[in-house]
Amino acid sequence: MNSGIQNKCPDTDVPFMRHALHLAKRAFGETSPNPLVGAVLVKQGQIIGQGWHHRAGEPHAEIEAIRDAEAKGCNPRGATLYVTLEPCCTYGKTPPCIDAIKSAQIARVVVAATDPNPKHAGRAYRSLRKSGIAVTCGVLETEAIRLNEAFNHWIVHRTPFVLVKAAMTLDGKIATVTGDSKWITGEKARARGMKLRQGADAILVGVNTVLADDPSLTVRGQKNAGKCLRRIILDSTGRTPLNSKVVSDEFARWTTVVVTRTASKTRVAKLSAEANVWVAPTRQGNIDLQWLLRKLGSEEVTSLLVEGGGEVNASFLLGGLAHRIAFFYAPKIVGGSDAPKAVSGQGIPSPSETLRLSDVEWKRIGPDILLTARLG
Repeated sequence: MNSGIQNKCPDTDVPFMRHALHLAKRAFGETSPNPLVGAVLVKQGQIIGQGWHHRAGEPHAEIEAIRDAEAKGCNPRGATLYVTLEPCCTYGKTPPCIDAIKSAQIARVVVAATDPNPKHAGRAYRSLRKSGIAVTCGVLETEAIRLNEAFNHWIVHRTPFVLVKAAMTLDGKIATVTGDSKWITGEKARARGMKLRQGADAILVGVNTVLADDPSLTVRGQKNAGKCLRRIILDSTGRTPLNSKVVSDEFARWTTVVVTRTASKTRVAKLSAEANVWVAPTRQGNIDLQWLLRKLGSEEVTSLLVEGGGEVNASFLLGGLAHRIAFFYAPKIVGGSDAPKAVSGQGIPSPSETLRLSDVEWKRIGPDILLTARLG
């Protein structure tokens, strides 16, 4: 940047920032609608304090690090603060962190990623420098941006970041011709799928998945198992059974059944007695998913995990509403033209119009393979 803010960093900055990123990840799945942030205080080459943001409404990472140093009897005056995201400069649920940084007389602040909010981006840098504090930014920036890609998207667009997850055979089937889908992938792959749920604010399926599998759509086997994950059911005509898990278990109040005006008032009333019901507008005869995403975003849902069947997956993928995929492939072949596919819909008419993937990663998970990629 101009204005004297440094973009180059000493080699010693990288390991300290990497440690700050590691700290930030400790709160994975816990901070929404706030980002994951870690901070490390260093003086004379030694860490004197560290911390991370635990959850919304609690102290930010910078405050945690300063308090940690003071609790150990270390004076943060003259220290270098490493933080994974530009410190906040406005009042929210907590005071601005730049005030605490100035009060602690920290000499230098090293930042990984700039605040994604266009209204705030760079303001902290300018304020800190005016107070005589040196600022270096962009250290491990790519890693920091990826860590908060859902938050970054939501803070700019106010709609959730959409991840489409599917587990399938090598020929793209998510179930046999009889509808049997347990279990296509192995135990390790299923555990990774649960970790995706852990990091999401909400999970979405279509009513056909509810009718076929009666899923619980909860977080299991993770450190925050039992997390109140919002469950969204696309159900135009209100066919969700009243005894299905999503509207009858202890988390029913976290379930939202999305219907249209074609659903009978009687059916809507019965569902409303068990869970939340939204009546959505339609687009080309189907639930208007853009409306739904705006509605979820307004309720601070920053990340949406789509685990629908082939039609639901296609609606998000081919409709240009998905941002990342997580496709698990098992070394199996099912065959059958009528066996459910991971992505159905009307399909792409021309090879030149196929969806383009970027940031592609393949990873072996037990006997299975996980493909993660960004759309576009």
